[in-house]
Amino acid sequence: MIEVKPNGGNTEFFHINVPMDRVMIGAPEQRVALPVGLEWPTHPRFDGIRAELFKVRNSKDVVVGVASRVAASTDELDDVIEWVLHLPARGSVYLSMHPDAMDGGFRIGELCAGTREFKRLRGSVTERWIADPTASGDTVAGRIELKTEFVGIGEDQ
Repeated sequence: MIEVKPNGGNTEFFHINVPMDRVMIGAPEQRVALPVGLEWPTHPRFDGIRAELFKVRNSKDVVVGVASRVAASTDELDDVIEWVLHLPARGSVYLSMHPDAMDGGFRIGELCAGTREFKRLRGSVTERWIADPTASGDTVAGRIELKTEFVGIGEDQ
């Protein structure tokens, strides 16, 4: 569901229901492997690195694609959070996020690259985690919301 803006840009809302839309998680000392049997590397080089794969839903709660999210915080690297969203029949977007959350719990980032319909776009993205207040025990449950705001850059740029 694309919302067209007066400046010729567009806004889209996506979300991920956690844990049901999580396909894979790799992280140091992960208690429960997903998928079952996944063995995260134990080499110290992988300490502080987390990789996840998700199903992505549109505003009508329909699965429209997949996404990967990689977060890294190591002594050798600056903190990094990167998303790749792949929307079949539309293309993919590579998003780089600011590692620190803003007031209100939002993280902001930018479109770094895109393919197909996203190839000639630029813009921003926000990421927000909304915890499920009914989750019990050690269960992490909630919703990751992604809002993209893109505008075309033209053929000659």
